[in-house]
Amino acid sequence: MALMKVKFDLKKRVKLAQFLWLMYWFSVMAGILVFSMGLFFKIELRKRSEMMDNNESHFVPNLLIGVGLLACGINAMGGKICYDSLDPSKFSRWKPVLKPFLISCVAFNCLLVLTALLCFLMRIPLQFTLAEGLKNALKFYKDTDTPGHCYMKRTLDQMQMDFRCCGNNNFRDWFEIQWVSNRYLDFSAKEVKDRIGSNVDGKYLMDAVPFSCCNPSSPRPCIQYQVTNNTAHYSYDHYTEDLNIWKRGCRDALISYYGGMMNTIGVLVLLVTVLEVIVMIGLQYVNTSLSNLANPEDPESESEGWILEKTVKETFTDIMAKMKAMSKGNAVEEGGVEGVATVS
Repeated sequence: MALMKVKFDLKKRVKLAQFLWLMYWFSVMAGILVFSMGLFFKIELRKRSEMMDNNESHFVPNLLIGVGLLACGINAMGGKICYDSLDPSKFSRWKPVLKPFLISCVAFNCLLVLTALLCFLMRIPLQFTLAEGLKNALKFYKDTDTPGHCYMKRTLDQMQMDFRCCGNNNFRDWFEIQWVSNRYLDFSAKEVKDRIGSNVDGKYLMDAVPFSCCNPSSPRPCIQYQVTNNTAHYSYDHYTEDLNIWKRGCRDALISYYGGMMNTIGVLVLLVTVLEVIVMIGLQYVNTSLSNLANPEDPESESEGWILEKTVKETFTDIMAKMKAMSKGNAVEEGGVEGVATVS
């Protein structure tokens, strides 16, 4: 028994074909939107690629770009098929390719679901790549004269101001690295000698943060040096007072930014998937209803359309039986080849 059988006359078939033609072009626009979102996300990642540990994070935007282009092609072809279905003579040339096309649509919908799932899960690998990438980026902050790291200071400062964050995990990350270049240090000064000699690595460390960590909304002038020294500032207690530097770490800020973007794109891809499933089912109705005309020579005759020729269980059983038959056939062919080789 066919699944979800529907009886069609000429008027119903024409209305369905016209509706699907319109929906397919909506799907083309949706494909362009997915492509655009993937391209936008790739550009956003490229802006801060210096602060990421590897390029694996570009897999998802590349997949979105590919899926968007594929959606445009498939839906444009589907729209052409629906348009030609209004003329039985034109539609006849599509019959040999309709079944492979519908199978490819099923595979494409599975790819869309996988893409949406990857969008939702991308937050996890992004945490690791940003954790290590930002840690290394902070170390290169002072290397404004080193080829390859010349613009790291500008990039980090811009990021901290844009995302209102400071450091990797928090502002204390700046206390553990030397972020002032040696060219701006007077090594004859006692303070510099004391700071360099106070740690085993011989680095100039201090409880201070770059200017980009300052919160411009704070009424108090920014305390970016001697942040943990209460006696160095009037009426100041860094334990209780609301510091006028950003407390949020940049890793958390970037993950929140990119994670929110990917969740939005994931929802968009799921909506596109729903649209693709609807037009695929509609095209199957058009295909079966035109293939089962009571009188093929009379386009106005009634016909029946369905989603599956048999029930889901029967269809699945048939598919499994065909797969087993194909595997047995391949085994027999391999056995025959081995036997001939042995005889020779």
